[in-house]
Amino acid sequence: MTSFDSSPTLAVWRMLLALAVVFVLLATTGWTTIRRQPGSEDPHPAALAAWAHGSADGRRLPDTGSPARTIAAFFHAIGAKRGARLAEEHPLIVGNLDGVPVTLRYRANRLSLKRALGAERRRLAELRLSRDGRRDATRRAHRFASLMERNRQILAFDPTGTGRTAEVLGDLDRARRVSVIVPGVDTNLLTFQRTQGRYTAPAGMARSLYDAERRTAPGTRVAVIAWADYTSPVGVGIDAAIGRLAESGAVRLVHMTDALPGSSRVTLFCHSYGSVLCGVAAGRLPERVTDVAVAGSPGMRVDSASELATRARVWAMRDADDWIQRVPNLEFGGVGHGADPVEPAFGARLLSAAGANGHTGYFEPGTESLDNFAEIGVGAYQELTCASADSACNRGISGASGV
Repeated sequence: MTSFDSSPTLAVWRMLLALAVVFVLLATTGWTTIRRQPGSEDPHPAALAAWAHGSADGRRLPDTGSPARTIAAFFHAIGAKRGARLAEEHPLIVGNLDGVPVTLRYRANRLSLKRALGAERRRLAELRLSRDGRRDATRRAHRFASLMERNRQILAFDPTGTGRTAEVLGDLDRARRVSVIVPGVDTNLLTFQRTQGRYTAPAGMARSLYDAERRTAPGTRVAVIAWADYTSPVGVGIDAAIGRLAESGAVRLVHMTDALPGSSRVTLFCHSYGSVLCGVAAGRLPERVTDVAVAGSPGMRVDSASELATRARVWAMRDADDWIQRVPNLEFGGVGHGADPVEPAFGARLLSAAGANGHTGYFEPGTESLDNFAEIGVGAYQELTCASADSACNRGISGASGV
């Protein structure tokens, strides 16, 4: 006869407890599911059809599913002038195609933004547009205009539905250290940046980290990517409790990191549900990804860091007031994300998050969490502040210098 502790009955009770906690959080924290606005008509079918029938001086255009190295070789072969012409003719494709030179992607996405802004302004001119539709079109128009501001470098842009985007701070072609911020739930075009709570949104997180890295290592060429180029869960609902969106997002993250220019070392900073995505992606990341740091993580869909099957160093932190600690760390029938990364038994290197003040404050200036992120980002491991549970988190790292 089996004991209750090892029986399926206990597993069921654990799953029910996890679901109960989620529903309590939904009721008490205001993290409710938001109905997605339809936005503008999907431009992808027409863009893909035009690309499939296009050419460059008699050369057939590569399939959009081609490896990044194939895309890069094609654009190198046709030259800058013909590449610029393709960006003008097919901006939605060129701007989101891994392997295209990044400066050409910036140019293409500026053109896509201009078209998307025009579409929203035409929506606003429709007399029969509903109040909700008018509010949505106004917000989208403001966001597109903001992304078009001078000197903004948009690496990816998709206006479909709630939208996706990615922005680069710094010179990605010349950077020796690249940091990628992978955000969590409720990430879309409208939440990509905020005026209130600036450092809780991907654009603000990236600006804060970029500035901190430059202060930490003024002589190191750094770049930071605010990577909101995946479909995230809406609110703390069922999508946030399972791995479906993390799995599809992981494919996109692996492709993006694999296509980065040059030979820079790359660090992933994964917040909340973004850490689930990073956990799923870990075993497929290119070797240039040397560090994966998670904050406010509900789990990485494994029971230990060794199960991530990555050569990258794994770091974890959590603020003492972060509500995510109240979510049970388990996985049953696809629900839940596994062990807690800040538990010593998980095997991550544990960092201090002092000053972060809850679930969304890890990138706030003046916090130990941001200082630690910046030091990892530039390779200044000897300067890290470890969590009390792991006072030797930076031990055994060879070549620990900001290069």
